[in-house]
Amino acid sequence: MGILSNVSIAQFRAILSALGLVCVRTKGGHEAWSKDGMTRPVIFQTHVDPIPEFIIRSNLRTLGISREEFIRLLNS
Repeated sequence: MGILSNVSIAQFRAILSALGLVCVRTKGGHEAWSKDGMTRPVIFQTHVDPIPEFIIRSNLRTLGISREEFIRLLNS
């Protein structure tokens, strides 16, 4: 289990905010975050903490950032 398997919802929200995303929708235990220019929103469950690693990896592809960039943001 790597560092991506222990990311809390609060940490993930902070990183999304740092990247300029805002919460655009909360429905059914899920949050959707987006910003201008994105083709699809970042979506994650709000009732599972920490966020599962496969959800983070999927959302990194949506965000277009690398695992290393995400870890750098997580540690800052």
